[in-house]
Amino acid sequence: MENNFPKVTIILRGYNYEQVKTVMDVLKGKHDHYALEITLNSPDVLTTINKISKEYGNNFYIGAGTVLSLEDATNAIDAGAQFILSPIKLSKEILEMCKQKNILSIPGAMTPTEVMELKMNGADIIKIFPANTVGKKFFNDIQAPLGKLPLMAVGGVTLDNTVSFFENGADYVGIASGIFNKEDVLTQNIKGLKESLLLFENKVFK
Repeated sequence: MENNFPKVTIILRGYNYEQVKTVMDVLKGKHDHYALEITLNSPDVLTTINKISKEYGNNFYIGAGTVLSLEDATNAIDAGAQFILSPIKLSKEILEMCKQKNILSIPGAMTPTEVMELKMNGADIIKIFPANTVGKKFFNDIQAPLGKLPLMAVGGVTLDNTVSFFENGADYVGIASGIFNKEDVLTQNIKGLKESLLLFENKVFK
């Protein structure tokens, strides 16, 4: 399942449905490159996830971020999230529920011990957070003894360092303010959003 998961997850934190919808419209046709994470600490978030997943879920992976508990995970999945992300190491119970419901799980880790525990507990992708704190070399360094792992760099990922995370052993990145200008999302500035996306793509996918 994670094999066809896009390399870049765009993280939208604190935006309403209309603002998220504008970003989705800008991403039209780019589902091979991007997944979308809507964080649970956003306004009326379960309604937003529900609407966006109904409108775009056939083409895009639409997920929930900042999942911290079994209740969070259950609510997000019931709303239509196809994957869940967390800044923390999710419990085995949550990871098993995701497996049963065919939901991709991306829990957070910061140490080799946490990474290995999550792998053994069935995490699909392991989010290294905060990635910029541990540094790019961390990704290759932990895979030397532990073997190839599906790792996502999140936290401090920007236009300028995305490629170097990939070059250093990360399979995926999650990017928030590093791709779109917050003001453009808030004001639904399609021209500005398209320009930012083009800049990112020219740097990362060319």
